Amino acid sequence: MTASPADLARRQADAIAARVRPPRFPDREFPVTDHGAVGDGITDCTAAIAGAIAACHAAGGGHVIVPEGTYTTGAVRLLSGVDLHLHAGATLAFSRDPAAYLPPVLTRFQGVETYGYSPLVYAHGQRNIAVTGAGVLDGRADPDHWWPWSGQEEFGWRPGMPQQEDDWPRLWAQAERGDPVAERVYATGHHFRPNFLETYDCENVLVEGVTFVRSPMWVMHPVLCRNVLVQNVTVDSIGPNNDGCDPESCRDVVIRGCVFNAGDDCIAVKSGREADGRRVNVPSENILIEDCVMLHRYGAITLGSDMTGGIRNVFARRCRIGGPGLYFGLYIKTNSVRGGFAENVQLDDLSVTHLTKEFLTCDFHRGEGDTGDHPPHVGDIGVRNVTVGQARRALLARGYPHAPIRGLRLADCSFAALDEADRLEHVEGLVLEDVSRPEPTQRDEPHDAT
Repeated sequence: MTASPADLARRQADAIAARVRPPRFPDREFPVTDHGAVGDGITDCTAAIAGAIAACHAAGGGHVIVPEGTYTTGAVRLLSGVDLHLHAGATLAFSRDPAAYLPPVLTRFQGVETYGYSPLVYAHGQRNIAVTGAGVLDGRADPDHWWPWSGQEEFGWRPGMPQQEDDWPRLWAQAERGDPVAERVYATGHHFRPNFLETYDCENVLVEGVTFVRSPMWVMHPVLCRNVLVQNVTVDSIGPNNDGCDPESCRDVVIRGCVFNAGDDCIAVKSGREADGRRVNVPSENILIEDCVMLHRYGAITLGSDMTGGIRNVFARRCRIGGPGLYFGLYIKTNSVRGGFAENVQLDDLSVTHLTKEFLTCDFHRGEGDTGDHPPHVGDIGVRNVTVGQARRALLARGYPHAPIRGLRLADCSFAALDEADRLEHVEGLVLEDVSRPEPTQRDEPHDAT
C-alpha cells in the first residue's frame, strides 16, 4: 500500500530525529578557573579559556567548565572532543574590540566564503564538539558596538560612518570572478560583522541549553557540517541581521525545543550565494525543526535567500509561531539571480497566533526580479494541520512563466482572520484540501511582498 504524503513526511522526519544524536564526551572536567580565569567581569580570560580547551583536547576530550561568574573573553576556538559547559549563573561576556577576533579565519559572509573576523565561538574541521549548560553567552553588541556596521540607522549607524556595504561589492566581485578564497581577506580595516557561534566543516555538533544575547550578526551558523543538534536553546537578540539559527550547506540537522526572539529570521536554511554557491555546490538537506517557539522578526522558518546550492528535505512540526513583530510563517526567498532549488519542504502541526504578512510567501520577483540566468526550482511544499489566527494573506506565491512553483499542497488548515486575498501567479499543482478561511477584510491591492 502506498503511503500518503503525510505519512511519508512523518517517516522521513522521524528518520532524521533517529539519526541525529549528540556527541558523547569522557567524564573529565577542566574548569577554566584552574587555568587562570576569574569571573569578575573585568579580567581578560581569553588565554585561560583557550588553555582549558587545549588541555581537554589533549587529554582526549571532556568538559571545559565555566562556573558561576562573568568571564570576559575574546574569540573562543573549540577543538575536537570538547564540550564547553556553562553552569547556571555563568556568563561569557565577549570583547567589543575587533582586534580580539584576529587572526582572520575562514568563514562565510552572506553566503560567500571569505577570511574575516573570527566568530565569537568558532570551530573549523573539528569532530565531537559542544556548547552546553544553563549559562549565557553575551556578545555585547549594541548601537555603539558592532551593530552600526550594519548600515542601519535603527541600530546606531549614521551617515559618514563605516558599514558593511562599503566592503560587500568588492567581495561579491571577487566571488563572481572566482578569485581564490585566500585572497578574500576582510578583517582589519573592514566591516563585516562576525557571527556569534560558527562551526565550519565539523561533524557531530551539539548546542544545548544555553542562552544567546546581543549578537553582532547571525547567532548560530553551522556551515558544511554533518550531524548537528541544537536543542533547548534560547535566542534573545533583536539586533540587525540577528538570525537565530542558519544551517548552511549542512546535512542531518535537528533544531528542537528552542525559543527564538530574533532580530531577523528565526531559522534560515541556506546553501551559499550565487557564483560562490555554485562553486562550492553543497545543498542543505535533512533538516528537522520541532517543538520550537518563534516570536520575532521576519521569517519563522526561512529558506534562503542564500540558497544557490539548493535545499531539500526540510521538516517542521509541533511549533508555535507568532507575535506582533513577526512577518512570515514559511518564507522561501530566491530568484533567477540566486537560483538553486527548494524541494520536499513539509510543515505539520503548527500553531500560529498572528503574523504581519503572509503565512507562506515564495515570490521569485522579490529583490532582483527575473534578471538572472539561473531560474530556481521550487516544488513539493506540503502544509498540514496548521491553524493561523491572523495574517495579511494565507499565500503569496509568484513563480516565473518559464519556472513556475510546482506542487503546493495545504491540507487540514484553518485561517481565522485574513486582511487580503491570496496572490498566486505561475503556480502549478496547487491543492487545497479541507482549508477553512474567511473572506478578506479588504481588497487585494498589488504591492511589494516584502
